[in-house]
Amino acid sequence: MLSYQHIYHAGNLADVHKHALLAWMLDYLTAKDKPLSYIETHGGRALYDLRDDEALKTGEAAQGIEKVRHWFAADHPYARVLNKTVAENSASSYPGSPLIAATLLRAQDTIHLAELHPREHSALSLAMSPYDAKIHLRDGFEMAHALTPPTPRRGLMLIDPSYEIKEDYVAIPRHIAKITRAWNVGIVALWYPILTNKAHLPMLDALVANHPDALRHEVRFPPARPGHGMVGSGLFVVNPPYGLDNAAALLSKHFSKL
Repeated sequence: MLSYQHIYHAGNLADVHKHALLAWMLDYLTAKDKPLSYIETHGGRALYDLRDDEALKTGEAAQGIEKVRHWFAADHPYARVLNKTVAENSASSYPGSPLIAATLLRAQDTIHLAELHPREHSALSLAMSPYDAKIHLRDGFEMAHALTPPTPRRGLMLIDPSYEIKEDYVAIPRHIAKITRAWNVGIVALWYPILTNKAHLPMLDALVANHPDALRHEVRFPPARPGHGMVGSGLFVVNPPYGLDNAAALLSKHFSKL
């Protein structure tokens, strides 16, 4: 959806959930001296300023990372990326998932990022210019199908659409089924919102039917503002790395205290 810009939601509690577990997975994967591929279907602009008018308008970061940063010890990979982003930019800077990946990955690893929104694509290209990342002005699912199986075959794909296109809820299980058939060793992580209208539930039923061994992790939180329809965040991970369930359980303990 070309109208969507993540700056309005950057650093919210869903980002905290998604990015903390993404950072954990990348840190786990890079512990082995083997190259890997990172593919992201909906990159956004990669670097956000939480003092921008758009971010302040929704106040989601104030209820998110600005409120809960103390959850993460300095040696947690998410905290390491947060600290590096602030040190290299400004105190109000926040890393999107492409920058989290680029910060944690190594020279031997390959990064592919798709973003179809022209302005977001330009910002993504600028933010990622210090890194050796391949930026695609292309539909993310088209890129994912074209690249899988990637080289190297070891790696992770993050699927994080806006869900403003309602057909995504129906199409995503088909996309993931096709991707995992082509790339049976890849870690495929889907983020999804937990909504008061329960639009995500039929999609999850299809995903669980197709991938019964996947890890499904959800957290709940108060709406960012009155009437806001998102009340939680979910991550569905096919081929989850060893220990992710424990990392997710620790994160759940923090969210349960909100």
